[in-house]
Amino acid sequence: MSESIDFERVHDSVDDESKKAVLLFHGLTGSPFEMKKYGDFLFKNGYDVFCYSFPGHGERISEIETVTWQDWCRFAQEKYDGLRNNYNKFYVSGLCLGAVMAIYLAEHNNDITGVAALSTTLFLDGFCIPWTISLLPFALSTIVKFYYTFPEDDCFGIKNERTRKSLAKLTAKADIGMDNYPLNCVDGLLKLSKNVRKNLKKVTCPVLCIHSKYDNLSSTKSAKVVLKGITSKTKQYVELNDSYHMVLYDNEKIFVMNTVKDFLSKLNTVENKKEAVCI
Repeated sequence: MSESIDFERVHDSVDDESKKAVLLFHGLTGSPFEMKKYGDFLFKNGYDVFCYSFPGHGERISEIETVTWQDWCRFAQEKYDGLRNNYNKFYVSGLCLGAVMAIYLAEHNNDITGVAALSTTLFLDGFCIPWTISLLPFALSTIVKFYYTFPEDDCFGIKNERTRKSLAKLTAKADIGMDNYPLNCVDGLLKLSKNVRKNLKKVTCPVLCIHSKYDNLSSTKSAKVVLKGITSKTKQYVELNDSYHMVLYDNEKIFVMNTVKDFLSKLNTVENKKEAVCI
């Protein structure tokens, strides 16, 4: 896979005082490809946008069996450190694993302007998760974790049948992500999620959580745990009723993007990020 799947969208000239950016993170076994339309939308609305493949993902997908959740965290922090000082306002957003990582960064960096978390996956309890998930603790303690994979369910996280079929065809032709979840990768997500849950009170920046009532991978419990646990004064929860997990591609994708845009726009006009309460 070409490294061009990573992307950066940077405006040519912007007043330094109004410079703002969003660092995006993709989902588990996915790639920046799934964030491109979202990134283009944010760019058109005045934000510089950055999105890179997690270690073991994207062009390094052959290495997915060798990386750990700590590798993902170090990678995310390095990208954040390399970009943050160039901007007056800096936001972090992600989908699935990417949403969990966005919250992780907010726990460890108090200069994040705001977080937009989409389909946050702290728990694997969605309606398409197989019953075999109950055997996960046993499997992770054996060599099985290096060989077994959870297959992607038939819905591909998308309720819209036309979009689902198009994505299935594209996935078959292009190397844009995996059609299964390696067990050690799932283990990494769960360990990261456990770590994030323990430190939610450290999050003080504004947070928006968007989650579908019918998420096939992770129920709304994940988003609700986040909003209950953080100490942010500005927080918002939006529940979708006509989408599955991949909210950036499903029936409510335009609504999702506009909701993020409105949330960030409000923060752009607030000098003190703790002034407003938005629930």
